[in-house]
Amino acid sequence: MASQTGGAGALIAPKDNLSYVRGSTESVLSEATVGQFLQDTARRFPERPAVVFREQRIRWTWKEFSDEVDILAAGLLALGIEKGDRVGIWSPNRVEWLLTQFATARIGAVLVNINPAYRLAELEYALNKVGCKAIISAHSFKSSMYLEMLQELAPELAVHAPGELRAERLPELRYVIRMCDTETPGMLTFSDVIEQGRASLDAARLDAIGATLSAHEPINIQFTSGTTGNPKGATLTHSNVVNNARYIAMAMRLGEDDSLCIPVPLYHCFGMVLAVLACVSVGANMVFPGEAFDPLATLTAVAEEQCTALHGVPTMFIAELDHPEFARFDLSRLRTGIMAGSPCPIETMKKVVSKMHLGEITIAYGMTETSPVSFQSSTTDPLDKRTTTVGRIQPHLEVKLVDASGDVVPVGETGELCTKGYSVMLGYWGDEAKTRESIVDGWMHTGDLATLDAEGYCNIVGRLKDMLIRGGENIYPREIEEFLFRHPKIQSVQVFGVPDPKYGEEVCAWIVLRPGEQATAQDVQEFCRNQIAHYKVPKHIRFVDELPMTVTGKVQKFVMRERMIEELKIIADKTA
Repeated sequence: MASQTGGAGALIAPKDNLSYVRGSTESVLSEATVGQFLQDTARRFPERPAVVFREQRIRWTWKEFSDEVDILAAGLLALGIEKGDRVGIWSPNRVEWLLTQFATARIGAVLVNINPAYRLAELEYALNKVGCKAIISAHSFKSSMYLEMLQELAPELAVHAPGELRAERLPELRYVIRMCDTETPGMLTFSDVIEQGRASLDAARLDAIGATLSAHEPINIQFTSGTTGNPKGATLTHSNVVNNARYIAMAMRLGEDDSLCIPVPLYHCFGMVLAVLACVSVGANMVFPGEAFDPLATLTAVAEEQCTALHGVPTMFIAELDHPEFARFDLSRLRTGIMAGSPCPIETMKKVVSKMHLGEITIAYGMTETSPVSFQSSTTDPLDKRTTTVGRIQPHLEVKLVDASGDVVPVGETGELCTKGYSVMLGYWGDEAKTRESIVDGWMHTGDLATLDAEGYCNIVGRLKDMLIRGGENIYPREIEEFLFRHPKIQSVQVFGVPDPKYGEEVCAWIVLRPGEQATAQDVQEFCRNQIAHYKVPKHIRFVDELPMTVTGKVQKFVMRERMIEELKIIADKTA
């Protein structure tokens, strides 16, 4: 069995020509809780910079940050929040989010990440599904009026004192804690809780509570954005996220001298684990450009804060590269970072390396249910491997690719990716049936289609649900997307299948052109002709100004598919 060396230790290549790999076990898994994780870093680097929120004009050292966390933890205790209680956080990237992440962990409460894009029905479902006792909420974000939605779901706030809420539609909720100092009937302000914490702070009590916590207890619930049905609450432990963050940082070669720019949302694993906890693992500085992603704010933060690392999904890097003021920013200190969240176009990766100085940027792959990263490229991997694969397996994990019968496929063949090891979630909160469907004998079935090469590098080729079958031919949209991305006029593209009476399914492409460019469907089809198999050439092509996406930058193919089905039905009705 051949060994390969990567950013996080020795990696074991596939054996017996089968698509199965096992990560290194040279390093020891941490048994630290999230609270202990932060305390240890604050003790090692008390005066080093830790936190910068540029919009809120906050700059803290590790000691200052840790002290503020303890104050909020004491405030939550004073309210009656205890180990195991669920506390929701509904906010864009603000310092209150970061404090809540660690304050809840310090006392063993379970942080519930509420998607900033949620509206009434989704909010009601999430709060009730996990039984949130408290929610800490921003006033609003973009067009979402958070406090108004909470008042609509719980009109009883108008007549109940803070902490005594009894709402018919939200029966478990007792506390609504709003950010900003404006008084709102029935709600506490975040400042109120901080002041209670200052008055009641007892470090010895916090330490005593911390000593009773286990790294294998639930600490975080993240709702997965399913394409059908209600979202599921993936339940993660301290051990899940702490260890994943450690190995992520190792693969990036992140250290205490680094400063990471974080434009990705905190509510998602990308912000919370790949960014925040990775920085905590080594004492790197965290720089937040603003409440939400803005390419100009991100470029400004990188330049002015002299950041050495930058995270983002591909669409973020594309927006930064294409910004009209890109050339005026000094990005020369950039070195590393992570591009993840959705498949990375090869040409974008090359530009990020050449134009943004990110010569050691890594690609990461995973899912919320695996805390999240399973594969990551290393800073020393050849550029072709960092542009065409998601790297190799992380330590202490196993991955196999299986066919429809559950058998491991040979190296080079496509199979469903299944992950096993410390990173697999406890399960979906309150949903044993869905948990049993997804985790079989310890293996998390991801629903992602992938291939492994002889060296253990993984390539994600699509989703089981994305794969389309045209006239008996299996077609993987990712392959066509990568080809179309070579077109000089195309900025971004998504390919998916739509029903077809003759072939079962036909290939459809939604395309965003570069600013100022024009093209026709015939132009695109001619570009494909004789370059890719005829059955892969998109029959239906639509040019759009933007692609429907989640807050985290994941493209919603199911939305595009639904719109195209309706459009094609209308066209068919008119021609019938």
